[in-house]
Amino acid sequence: MKPIRLMRGFLTVGAWTLLSRIAGFARDVQTASFLGTGPVAEAFLVAFSLPNMFRRFFAEGAFNTAFVPIFSKKLESDEADAHRFAEDAFTGLALVVAVFSVLAMIGMRGLVLAMASGFAGDERLELAIEYGNICFPYIFFISLTALLSGLLNAGGRFAAAAGAPVMLNIVFLVAMALAYRLGWDMGLTLAWSTPLIGFLQLAIVWIAAARMGYPLRFRRPRFSTDLRRLVMIAGPSVLAGGVVQINLLVGRQVGSHFEGAIAWLNYADRLYQLPLGVVGIAIGIVLLPDISRRLKADDVAGSRYALSRATEFALFLTVPAAVALMVIPVPLISVLFERGEFTAADTLPTALTLAVYGAGLPAFVMQKVLQPLYFAREDTRTPFRFAIHSMIVNVALAVGLMYPLGFIAAALGTTISGWTMMLQLWWGSRKMGEAARADDRLKSRLPRIVLASALMGAGLWWLAGQMHDMLQPTGHRYIGLMLLCTAGFALYLALAALVGAFRLSDFRASFRRSA
Repeated sequence: MKPIRLMRGFLTVGAWTLLSRIAGFARDVQTASFLGTGPVAEAFLVAFSLPNMFRRFFAEGAFNTAFVPIFSKKLESDEADAHRFAEDAFTGLALVVAVFSVLAMIGMRGLVLAMASGFAGDERLELAIEYGNICFPYIFFISLTALLSGLLNAGGRFAAAAGAPVMLNIVFLVAMALAYRLGWDMGLTLAWSTPLIGFLQLAIVWIAAARMGYPLRFRRPRFSTDLRRLVMIAGPSVLAGGVVQINLLVGRQVGSHFEGAIAWLNYADRLYQLPLGVVGIAIGIVLLPDISRRLKADDVAGSRYALSRATEFALFLTVPAAVALMVIPVPLISVLFERGEFTAADTLPTALTLAVYGAGLPAFVMQKVLQPLYFAREDTRTPFRFAIHSMIVNVALAVGLMYPLGFIAAALGTTISGWTMMLQLWWGSRKMGEAARADDRLKSRLPRIVLASALMGAGLWWLAGQMHDMLQPTGHRYIGLMLLCTAGFALYLALAALVGAFRLSDFRASFRRSA
């Protein structure tokens, strides 16, 4: 993939992901307004997280990290063979997920308690079980959607895969509006909307894959040599996905023992996921098939260039975002969420959580940049080992600090374990030779990015103090927050240009350079 296509891929996925995250944020604001942090909100959040947790376990985290490199290489040499392999994987994944879904729905009570044992003995448990049984079929549709998205990304078709998640947020927004207007039960409306969303997302990517020449259909299961290889490679990644989900489980378990905490953690998580999704996920999606092709072609210089530009692009955007989340979390949460059932009493704990998550944002993004170095080499065992280490850190901090620090221990464990994982991935990549090393331009730019971000943070903190009255519920808080964020962004760009963190000529050169 030439640099112009690489950058176009980043921008395409980033733009669609940004649209999805904005729609998702609107969904969260509306959910907070209608449900607040009460029992229905917490029960639905746990129920909805169940299929999403296993989706990452089966499809995005495990299957695709093995599927995309193999499919990308087949796509370069034999399209007919690539098509057969894709249909085998499609059928195999569907069978496994269908059987698992039936078993999970039978054991829904145990799953809910494994996710949130603090629900035992109160109304949240029965609500979460009811919502969970309705939501869980979503995993079947979204797992197949994830596989087809990987196929499209490997073929350089990023728009449909990146745009499909927008459907989730649009349907939820429409469903909540209808429930409010027609007097439907809000929790049940959200639950029944979930499998419908999965079906629509699958339809979008299946049509896009068919237009690409891959109208995948279910076929008689065939455990081919390639599929056996896929399973062998995916095995450690499945285990790694399980480790990641244990980290999420630990956070929810801790939160379930503090009233309202699951909702506080969720709303803060959704806000910091905005820059993480736009930048980190976009880069990870585009970089994996690109690095896979370059390794097959033995293009060391191209691999190094792609990795360095991805790192530079990621940190240029996420380091200042992290600083902003840590410096002005209260205005962000207050203005964006504080209305309806979400009260001022919810603002401070949610803002504290956001600040802690913000401190880990660069680490989470860099994981998306560094992991393709391993997956492109079909090495899923090393990231699994690193994930085990980070899980131990997370559990020790979240559980060990739960009583002295309260619910915030869950966020603290997530952030520190994120940095642990990132540092391990970086240290491990040092053994991969020149293809995984930063170039001189990246080494020069990183300290400048950090400096510009720190100076912007100081300016943003001062400006927020000056605008305190304007940012209150009695002031013009929406205009105030927009001005605050715009001023911070403009200040960062000016400081970045002044200290040499970027130059306009860099972007022109990236689009002109050929592989």
